[in-house]
Amino acid sequence: MELDLGAVRTFLAVVEDGHFTDAAARVGMSQQAVSKRIAKLESDLGVALLLRSRAGVRPTEDGAAFLPHARALISMADQAAAMLRARRRALRIDVLGRDTASMDLVRAFYEAGDVDVDIVVSRGAGSRGSMLADGSVDAAFGRAMEPLAPGIRRVPACLEPIPVLVGRRHRLARRRRVRMEELSGSTAWMPGNAAHDSEWSDFYRFLSAEFGVRIDSSGPFFGRDHIAERVAGSPDVVTFGNKRQYPTPPDVVEIPIIDPTPVYPWSLMWHEANRHPSLPLLIAYVKDRFRPYSAGTHWLPGPDRAFFPVS
Repeated sequence: MELDLGAVRTFLAVVEDGHFTDAAARVGMSQQAVSKRIAKLESDLGVALLLRSRAGVRPTEDGAAFLPHARALISMADQAAAMLRARRRALRIDVLGRDTASMDLVRAFYEAGDVDVDIVVSRGAGSRGSMLADGSVDAAFGRAMEPLAPGIRRVPACLEPIPVLVGRRHRLARRRRVRMEELSGSTAWMPGNAAHDSEWSDFYRFLSAEFGVRIDSSGPFFGRDHIAERVAGSPDVVTFGNKRQYPTPPDVVEIPIIDPTPVYPWSLMWHEANRHPSLPLLIAYVKDRFRPYSAGTHWLPGPDRAFFPVS
Protein backbone atom coordinates (compact mmCIF):
# COMPACT_ATOMS: atom_id res chain seq x y z
CA MET A 1 0.00 0.00 0.00
CA GLU A 2 1.29 3.47 -0.91
CA LEU A 3 -0.10 6.46 0.95
CA ASP A 4 -1.08 9.56 -1.01
CA LEU A 5 0.65 12.44 0.79
CA GLY A 6 -1.89 14.85 -0.69
CA ALA A 7 -4.64 12.87 0.99
CA VAL A 8 -2.72 12.81 4.27
CA ARG A 9 -2.26 16.58 4.11
CA THR A 10 -6.00 16.96 3.44
CA PHE A 11 -6.80 14.75 6.44
CA LEU A 12 -4.70 17.03 8.67
CA ALA A 13 -6.46 20.11 7.31
CA VAL A 14 -9.89 18.60 8.09
CA VAL A 15 -8.84 17.64 11.63
CA GLU A 16 -7.34 21.08 12.33
CA ASP A 17 -10.29 23.02 10.90
CA GLY A 18 -13.03 20.71 12.16
CA HIS A 19 -15.15 21.19 9.01
CA PHE A 20 -14.87 19.96 5.45
CA THR A 21 -15.84 23.39 4.13
CA ASP A 22 -13.04 25.22 5.96
CA ALA A 23 -10.49 22.55 5.07
CA ALA A 24 -11.50 22.74 1.41
CA ALA A 25 -10.89 26.50 1.40
CA ARG A 26 -7.50 26.01 3.02
CA VAL A 27 -6.22 23.41 0.55
CA GLY A 28 -7.81 25.13 -2.44
CA MET A 29 -10.17 22.31 -3.42
CA SER A 30 -13.91 21.78 -3.60
CA GLN A 31 -15.63 20.16 -0.61
CA GLN A 32 -16.53 17.19 -2.82
CA ALA A 33 -12.86 16.69 -3.77
CA VAL A 34 -11.84 16.81 -0.10
CA SER A 35 -14.45 14.18 0.76
CA LYS A 36 -13.21 11.92 -2.06
CA ARG A 37 -9.61 12.23 -0.85
CA ILE A 38 -10.54 11.32 2.70
CA ALA A 39 -12.66 8.38 1.50
CA LYS A 40 -9.75 7.10 -0.60
CA LEU A 41 -7.34 7.42 2.35
CA GLU A 42 -9.75 5.55 4.63
CA SER A 43 -10.12 2.85 1.98
CA ASP A 44 -6.34 2.49 1.61
CA LEU A 45 -5.89 2.20 5.38
CA GLY A 46 -8.94 0.00 5.90
CA VAL A 47 -10.27 2.09 8.78
CA ALA A 48 -12.59 5.06 9.37
CA LEU A 49 -10.57 8.13 10.28
CA LEU A 50 -13.25 10.74 10.87
CA LEU A 51 -16.61 11.02 12.59
CA ARG A 52 -19.04 13.34 10.81
CA SER A 53 -21.80 15.21 12.64
CA ARG A 54 -23.76 18.44 12.35
CA ALA A 55 -21.32 20.01 14.81
CA GLY A 56 -18.38 19.23 12.56
CA VAL A 57 -15.73 16.58 12.14
CA ARG A 58 -13.49 14.89 14.69
CA PRO A 59 -11.07 11.95 14.51
CA THR A 60 -12.17 8.42 15.31
CA GLU A 61 -10.05 6.36 17.69
CA ASP A 62 -8.10 5.08 14.67
CA GLY A 63 -7.91 8.62 13.29
CA ALA A 64 -6.47 9.93 16.55
CA ALA A 65 -3.88 7.14 16.53
CA PHE A 66 -2.96 7.93 12.93
CA LEU A 67 -2.75 11.70 13.54
CA PRO A 68 0.83 11.97 14.94
CA HIS A 69 2.14 9.69 12.19
CA ALA A 70 0.36 11.80 9.57
CA ARG A 71 1.98 14.94 10.96
CA ALA A 72 5.39 13.27 10.96
CA LEU A 73 4.94 12.14 7.34
CA ILE A 74 4.05 15.64 6.16
CA SER A 75 6.83 17.22 8.21
CA MET A 76 9.42 14.88 6.71
CA ALA A 77 8.10 15.51 3.22
CA ASP A 78 8.23 19.29 3.73
CA GLN A 79 11.76 19.10 5.14
CA ALA A 80 12.93 17.01 2.19
CA ALA A 81 11.44 19.48 -0.28
CA ALA A 82 12.95 22.44 1.59
CA MET A 83 16.36 20.75 1.60
CA LEU A 84 16.28 20.28 -2.15
CA ARG A 85 15.16 23.86 -2.70
CA ALA A 86 18.00 25.05 -0.47
CA ARG A 87 20.54 23.08 -2.47
CA ARG A 88 19.49 24.93 -5.58
CA ARG A 89 20.03 28.43 -4.18
CA ALA A 90 23.10 30.33 -3.10
CA LEU A 91 24.13 30.71 0.52
CA ARG A 92 22.95 34.19 1.55
CA ILE A 93 25.52 35.94 3.73
CA ASP A 94 25.18 39.35 5.38
CA VAL A 95 28.64 40.97 5.48
CA LEU A 96 27.47 44.27 7.10
CA GLY A 97 29.81 46.22 4.79
CA ARG A 98 31.49 45.55 1.46
CA ASP A 99 34.77 47.12 2.56
CA THR A 100 35.32 45.13 5.74
CA ALA A 101 37.27 42.08 6.87
CA SER A 102 34.07 40.03 6.71
CA MET A 103 33.91 40.59 2.96
CA ASP A 104 37.49 39.32 2.62
CA LEU A 105 36.58 36.22 4.59
CA VAL A 106 33.53 35.44 2.45
CA ARG A 107 35.53 35.98 -0.73
CA ALA A 108 38.24 33.58 0.47
CA PHE A 109 35.56 31.00 1.36
CA TYR A 110 33.99 31.34 -2.07
CA GLU A 111 37.29 31.02 -3.90
CA ALA A 112 38.38 28.01 -1.82
CA GLY A 113 35.39 25.83 -2.71
CA ASP A 114 32.41 25.42 -5.00
CA VAL A 115 29.70 27.05 -2.87
CA ASP A 116 27.61 29.76 -4.52
CA VAL A 117 27.15 32.79 -2.28
CA ASP A 118 24.81 35.76 -2.38
CA ILE A 119 26.14 38.87 -0.62
CA VAL A 120 23.71 40.90 1.50
CA VAL A 121 24.49 44.22 3.22
CA SER A 122 22.15 44.93 6.12
CA ARG A 123 21.97 47.71 8.68
CA GLY A 124 23.48 45.62 11.46
CA ALA A 125 22.23 44.22 14.75
CA GLY A 126 18.80 45.84 14.54
CA SER A 127 17.70 43.74 11.58
CA ARG A 128 20.12 40.80 11.76
CA GLY A 129 18.19 38.64 14.24
CA SER A 130 14.92 38.76 12.32
CA MET A 131 16.69 38.16 8.99
CA LEU A 132 18.40 35.05 10.35
CA ALA A 133 15.19 33.82 11.99
CA ASP A 134 13.00 34.19 8.91
CA GLY A 135 15.63 32.85 6.50
CA SER A 136 16.21 36.14 4.67
CA VAL A 137 19.89 35.39 5.22
CA ASP A 138 21.59 32.11 6.15
CA ALA A 139 24.56 33.64 7.97
CA ALA A 140 25.68 37.07 9.10
CA PHE A 141 28.90 38.73 10.17
CA GLY A 142 29.03 41.46 12.77
CA ARG A 143 29.79 42.30 16.36
CA ALA A 144 27.64 39.92 18.39
CA MET A 145 26.09 42.20 20.99
CA GLU A 146 24.30 40.63 23.95
CA PRO A 147 21.63 39.52 24.33
CA LEU A 148 21.42 37.49 21.14
CA ALA A 149 17.99 36.81 19.68
CA PRO A 150 16.51 33.39 20.50
CA GLY A 151 17.99 30.59 18.39
CA ILE A 152 21.00 32.61 17.17
CA ARG A 153 24.36 30.83 17.37
CA ARG A 154 27.80 32.37 16.85
CA VAL A 155 31.52 31.67 16.55
CA PRO A 156 34.46 34.12 16.54
CA ALA A 157 35.36 34.99 12.96
CA CYS A 158 38.22 37.50 12.79
CA LEU A 159 39.76 40.54 14.44
CA GLU A 160 40.14 43.57 12.17
CA PRO A 161 42.85 46.10 13.15
CA ILE A 162 41.64 49.69 13.19
CA PRO A 163 44.15 52.39 12.11
CA VAL A 164 43.79 56.16 12.30
CA LEU A 165 43.55 58.58 9.37
CA VAL A 166 45.12 62.05 9.50
CA GLY A 167 45.93 64.82 7.04
CA ARG A 168 49.50 65.45 5.91
CA ARG A 169 49.65 68.62 8.02
CA HIS A 170 48.79 66.71 11.20
CA ARG A 171 51.56 66.34 13.80
CA LEU A 172 51.42 62.52 13.44
CA ALA A 173 51.46 62.44 9.64
CA ARG A 174 55.11 61.37 9.33
CA ARG A 175 54.85 58.60 11.86
CA ARG A 176 54.97 54.96 10.71
CA ARG A 177 52.86 53.96 13.71
CA VAL A 178 51.30 55.65 16.72
CA ARG A 179 50.76 54.40 20.26
CA MET A 180 47.21 54.43 21.54
CA GLU A 181 48.16 56.65 24.48
CA GLU A 182 49.33 59.33 22.04
CA LEU A 183 45.76 59.72 20.83
CA SER A 184 44.50 60.42 24.34
CA GLY A 185 42.89 63.86 24.48
CA SER A 186 42.36 64.05 20.73
CA THR A 187 39.01 64.08 18.96
CA ALA A 188 38.03 61.65 16.21
CA TRP A 189 35.46 63.12 13.86
CA MET A 190 32.95 60.42 12.92
CA PRO A 191 29.68 62.08 11.87
CA GLY A 192 26.63 59.88 12.19
CA ASN A 193 28.44 57.32 14.35
CA ALA A 194 26.06 57.83 17.25
CA ALA A 195 22.96 58.45 15.17
CA HIS A 196 21.60 55.10 16.33
CA ASP A 197 22.70 52.52 18.86
CA SER A 198 24.71 50.48 16.38
CA GLU A 199 27.37 47.90 17.08
CA TRP A 200 29.95 50.34 15.66
CA SER A 201 28.95 53.28 17.86
CA ASP A 202 28.90 50.98 20.90
CA PHE A 203 32.44 49.80 20.08
CA TYR A 204 33.75 53.38 19.93
CA ARG A 205 32.00 54.33 23.18
CA PHE A 206 34.10 51.70 24.94
CA LEU A 207 37.26 52.87 23.15
CA SER A 208 36.57 56.48 24.09
CA ALA A 209 36.00 55.65 27.75
CA GLU A 210 39.16 53.55 28.06
CA PHE A 211 41.65 55.71 26.16
CA GLY A 212 40.29 59.23 26.48
CA VAL A 213 39.68 59.74 22.76
CA ARG A 214 36.60 61.85 22.21
CA ILE A 215 34.26 60.70 19.44
CA ASP A 216 32.67 63.70 17.72
CA SER A 217 29.58 62.49 15.88
CA SER A 218 28.22 65.96 15.20
CA GLY A 219 27.04 67.09 11.81
CA PRO A 220 25.16 65.19 9.10
CA PHE A 221 26.86 62.31 7.34
CA PHE A 222 27.42 63.42 3.74
CA GLY A 223 29.45 60.35 2.82
CA ARG A 224 33.00 59.14 3.22
CA ASP A 225 34.32 61.48 0.55
CA HIS A 226 33.27 64.39 2.71
CA ILE A 227 35.02 62.97 5.80
CA ALA A 228 38.20 62.28 3.82
CA GLU A 229 38.25 65.83 2.44
CA ARG A 230 37.76 67.28 5.91
CA VAL A 231 40.61 65.16 7.33
CA ALA A 232 42.90 66.01 4.41
CA GLY A 233 42.35 69.74 4.79
CA SER A 234 42.84 69.97 8.55
CA PRO A 235 45.95 69.86 10.76
CA ASP A 236 43.89 68.65 13.72
CA VAL A 237 41.04 66.38 12.57
CA VAL A 238 41.49 62.60 12.79
CA THR A 239 39.15 59.69 12.19
CA PHE A 240 39.28 55.94 12.67
CA GLY A 241 39.26 53.83 9.52
CA ASN A 242 41.43 52.70 6.66
CA LYS A 243 41.99 53.73 3.07
CA ARG A 244 39.98 50.81 1.81
CA GLN A 245 36.89 52.16 3.56
CA TYR A 246 37.58 55.75 2.56
CA PRO A 247 38.32 56.72 -1.08
CA THR A 248 41.00 58.95 0.36
CA PRO A 249 42.88 61.71 -1.48
CA PRO A 250 46.71 61.73 -1.45
CA ASP A 251 46.74 64.17 1.46
CA VAL A 252 45.30 61.59 3.87
CA VAL A 253 47.69 59.28 5.74
CA GLU A 254 46.77 55.93 7.28
CA ILE A 255 48.74 55.14 10.45
CA PRO A 256 48.63 51.80 12.31
CA ILE A 257 47.88 52.02 16.03
CA ILE A 258 49.98 50.00 18.49
CA ASP A 259 50.31 49.37 22.24
CA PRO A 260 47.53 48.27 21.95
CA THR A 261 45.99 47.89 18.50
CA PRO A 262 42.20 48.27 18.64
CA VAL A 263 40.61 45.37 16.77
CA TYR A 264 37.00 45.04 15.69
CA PRO A 265 35.55 41.70 16.87
CA TRP A 266 33.76 40.02 13.96
CA SER A 267 31.55 37.03 14.73
CA LEU A 268 29.75 34.68 12.37
CA MET A 269 26.10 34.19 13.34
CA TRP A 270 23.34 31.88 12.12
CA HIS A 271 20.01 30.49 13.29
CA GLU A 272 20.04 27.00 14.74
CA ALA A 273 17.02 26.00 12.61
CA ASN A 274 18.73 26.85 9.31
CA ARG A 275 19.36 23.72 7.23
CA HIS A 276 21.15 25.12 4.19
CA PRO A 277 23.61 22.37 3.22
CA SER A 278 26.47 24.83 2.70
CA LEU A 279 26.11 26.56 6.07
CA PRO A 280 28.18 23.94 7.98
CA LEU A 281 30.96 24.40 5.41
CA LEU A 282 31.08 28.15 6.08
CA ILE A 283 31.05 27.63 9.85
CA ALA A 284 33.90 25.11 9.65
CA TYR A 285 35.89 27.40 7.34
CA VAL A 286 35.58 30.35 9.72
CA LYS A 287 36.45 28.26 12.79
CA ASP A 288 39.55 26.86 11.11
CA ARG A 289 40.91 30.28 10.15
CA PHE A 290 40.20 32.24 13.30
CA ARG A 291 43.28 33.41 15.18
CA PRO A 292 42.92 34.41 18.88
CA TYR A 293 43.78 37.90 19.99
CA SER A 294 46.83 38.78 22.05
CA ALA A 295 45.99 40.40 25.37
CA GLY A 296 49.25 42.35 25.30
CA THR A 297 48.97 43.51 21.69
CA HIS A 298 45.28 43.94 20.91
CA TRP A 299 42.42 45.80 22.53
CA LEU A 300 38.80 44.68 22.66
CA PRO A 301 35.84 46.20 24.51
CA GLY A 302 35.27 44.49 27.84
CA PRO A 303 32.03 42.72 26.83
CA ASP A 304 33.75 41.07 23.84
CA ARG A 305 36.77 39.67 25.68
CA ALA A 306 35.00 36.70 27.24
CA PHE A 307 33.89 35.40 23.85
CA PHE A 308 37.17 35.86 21.99
CA PRO A 309 39.91 33.47 23.20
CA VAL A 310 43.32 34.82 24.15
CA SER A 311 46.50 33.43 22.58
